[in-house]
Amino acid sequence: MLSIIIVNFKTYELTKQTINSIIQNENNISYEIILVDNASNDGSIEKLEKDFRKEINNNVIKIIKNKENLGFSKANNIGIKISKGEYILTLNSDTVIVDDCLNKCLKYIKKDNNIGALGCKVLLPDGKLDKPCKRGFPTPQASLFYMLKLDKLFSNIKKFGQYNLTYLDENEINEVDSLVGAFMIIPKKIINEVGMLDEDFFMYGEDIDWCYRIKKSGYKIIYYPGAKIIHYKGSSAKKKRFKTIYEFHRAMYLFYNKHYKKEYNILVTFTVYLGIIIKLILSLLLNLLKRQG
Repeated sequence: MLSIIIVNFKTYELTKQTINSIIQNENNISYEIILVDNASNDGSIEKLEKDFRKEINNNVIKIIKNKENLGFSKANNIGIKISKGEYILTLNSDTVIVDDCLNKCLKYIKKDNNIGALGCKVLLPDGKLDKPCKRGFPTPQASLFYMLKLDKLFSNIKKFGQYNLTYLDENEINEVDSLVGAFMIIPKKIINEVGMLDEDFFMYGEDIDWCYRIKKSGYKIIYYPGAKIIHYKGSSAKKKRFKTIYEFHRAMYLFYNKHYKKEYNILVTFTVYLGIIIKLILSLLLNLLKRQG
């Protein structure tokens, strides 16, 4: 069985669309949907309960209501703890399953016991690749080249394209460093071995951290473009809140401290911290200007 964890936070229409895409397209697999609501308080979870009353009564959909917004990591972990499947899928509430995506992914991951996590091809509504669906780890060098946009100038050169692995063909199966938490299938036995999502990450970076731990444990992270989904990224809010911008940059700090700080000297660490602070300030200023505009 596949346990599909979906976190809802004030995204009624998007969440409904996501669940419908699963029900309509995946008839060849056994699955359960665990819908975790992060204290939406906008009536969305009540409307979803009404829309999917049949599936809830048949125990296909289970709903968990948190009393506060616990963030992406904690909400997913709550779902994982009650899941019954041999495989876990973290699926964003702003995605749409295309065709028999889940069936294809399960068939592929079951072929190799050394696959620790598998992601599909994630497309944006305009048909372009959502680049984080196959990426490298954000080392200081990779991040620097990315910020300088050298990955765009020299996309086919491995050294410069290591952040988003731009040198890899998006239509070919590849072993990568990291996948996006919007769609990631992990065998339950792997989670039991490496642990669940790190709850220090509120809503960004937890997927990279998970992949890092899985890969460090000797398992493969696979990008499988034979299946695909559509990611309506940012559809719920065009203007970002301070909390969103802050958590994005805090995740950078957390990941570096957890995995890289001991590997680099104090000068590199200081430069990384300074870069994060500068980027945070610029992002906040840009967001403020957009709001005033």
